[in-house]
Amino acid sequence: MPAPRNRRLHVVPSPQPRPAPMHRDERRLRDAGGPHDRACYSCGCGYLFEAQVSASVQCPHCKTEQAW
Repeated sequence: MPAPRNRRLHVVPSPQPRPAPMHRDERRLRDAGGPHDRACYSCGCGYLFEAQVSASVQCPHCKTEQAW
């Protein structure tokens, strides 16, 4: 009678836990591409403009740095 072969058993990992369900507003924001980091700035020259939120924003009209 032949000797029994040593067989390696395949171990199946347990499935990952499902993520917690998202709030409806969070899902809508994620589906829209995330928050838009833009702000409305007013310059001393009277120009009102919208730009990315930053510590150094320049007026597109007169090129003056805007303080945040």
